[in-house]
Amino acid sequence: MSIENQAQQVIDLVSAAGAMGDLIIDQGESLSLKASEGELEEYKVSSSQILGLRVIKDGKVGTAYSEAVDKNALNSLVDQALTNASFTVTEAHERIQLNDNRLKTDDAVLCPAEDVEIEHKIKFCLDMERDLVAKPKVKNVPYNSVQDITGQRHVFSSAGLNASSKSRMCVAYAYALIEDGDKNAMQGAGQASRLFADLNVNDLVERAYSNTIDILDGSPVASGHYDVIFDEEMQASLFQVFSMMFSGKSAKDGVNPMREKLGHAIADPRLNIIDQPLNSQGFGYSLFDAEGIATHATPLIVDGVLNTLIHNSATASFFDVVTTGHASRSPKSTMGVGLHQIEISAGDATSVDLLCSEYLLLTDMTGLHSGANAISGDFSFGASGYLCQDGERVRPVRGITVAGNFYEMLRKIALIGKDQYWNWEKSALMPQVRFADIAISG
Repeated sequence: MSIENQAQQVIDLVSAAGAMGDLIIDQGESLSLKASEGELEEYKVSSSQILGLRVIKDGKVGTAYSEAVDKNALNSLVDQALTNASFTVTEAHERIQLNDNRLKTDDAVLCPAEDVEIEHKIKFCLDMERDLVAKPKVKNVPYNSVQDITGQRHVFSSAGLNASSKSRMCVAYAYALIEDGDKNAMQGAGQASRLFADLNVNDLVERAYSNTIDILDGSPVASGHYDVIFDEEMQASLFQVFSMMFSGKSAKDGVNPMREKLGHAIADPRLNIIDQPLNSQGFGYSLFDAEGIATHATPLIVDGVLNTLIHNSATASFFDVVTTGHASRSPKSTMGVGLHQIEISAGDATSVDLLCSEYLLLTDMTGLHSGANAISGDFSFGASGYLCQDGERVRPVRGITVAGNFYEMLRKIALIGKDQYWNWEKSALMPQVRFADIAISG
């Protein structure tokens, strides 16, 4: 039975029950390889398909999911969702959107075809581990992987919506454990591309090794307040940890500290943050959200002012605004909101100005989620990186704690660089931002 036929059977049953509904069908295929001591330790090929149904009847919302797609399973899926809805309270703001759009992504852009033999992918994995282990002082490569992942999403609704997307992501990463006497360090590097041919094993090995060996002799700096620059990986992670500040869902639930600050300055006036779902260079590209609403660029912070929160149709109805196209839902979950891919606009600082005098470049942080309170903005992370002077690394730094308040940090921006960089997973595009007066405990 085709995807369209499965969806039509489900939607017809929902309509026959006097309800409205939308159906997400997620499909995936993946290859995962891992090497250990020169041998292939993991060779895993998997595929999946899961259907997630949301129904609304008499103002009550119910969800259910199924991994089976035979006629009886689809009947059961609808029955379960309707039963679940009957036990919920009335939800005044959640509705199936009157949306009969036909949306489809371009496979040539997001899921390009490529003829690569499996033997070549295995060789890449084995070479990556072997070449990294061969480096001086490397004990082993405990974490490494080569993956080729294709995912598809279809969204259908009783209003006539038919939206589909398909994307491919090829990934390679390796983390080296280096030991030298009583000192040890483990760092790594990764690459991601839509084409396997674009991955470069030599570059990955060299970066993973240099990231690890360069930090090995690190020691704490004196406690005090420093200017801090987070590298492209850590900066993207830091903003992700506090992304709840943009959530219309958390605002509706009364736990978003920014709920009452729309239209107010919350950051340095040079800071501009945009959610850019239609930048196809990133792997957060989204033509539509989980409700099938077409996406668009959404300015979140404009010249330091909070411009909007992100909404699905329910949170938008609650606040009497228009949905921003940020509905988020897996086949097994209820409706939420989520960013697609965040972008910080380029600033005006040259690299000479940005990297002048003394600052800390932080390249690794531990306890990102456990050490952060997204409601208060307070954080405390273990960190490592480099003490720098005028763009040059003076010495590696380890065993420090960086602490403060993220929302206050946004007001303590010293400079924003002119050049933007993707993190290696290509989920965020940002320039370097130099934050001033950050508390460091050595």
